Amino acid sequence: MERKNVTIYTDGACSGNPGNGGWGTILMYNNHKKELSGGEQNTTNNRMELLAAIKGLELLKEPCNVSLYSDSAYMVNAFLQDWVGNWKKNNYRGADKKEIKNLDLWKRLLALTETHNVTFIKVKGHADNEFNNRCDLLATSAIERISE
Repeated sequence: MERKNVTIYTDGACSGNPGNGGWGTILMYNNHKKELSGGEQNTTNNRMELLAAIKGLELLKEPCNVSLYSDSAYMVNAFLQDWVGNWKKNNYRGADKKEIKNLDLWKRLLALTETHNVTFIKVKGHADNEFNNRCDLLATSAIERISE
């Protein structure tokens, strides 16, 4: 069966690092668009960036070809520069021999990349990308909701 082509935009934000954080995700398939967001207290920007991608991928009901756009160098470079391959070989330890940060989320994201064919694409944050800017608004609005 041929896989569907899906586009996902993601962004994470944090007020303080650590602090209250939010994430925003936009999924697009053909003429359909779905937005989702959420937040957590006492978290980090990197955790929110990872969670945005996880939440988007988790919504897919079948294996898809996914173009995932993010302004997170932390997340995108982990795949484009194959940090994840090295982490797996080294039992999820970084070059400093310590367990990588956010391992719980990395494992969730890696499992999803085994289900879906995901291409990670780095976009410039806070620039003129309509969907990245919308994800940023979704993420910062989620922070406001949990900070009330």
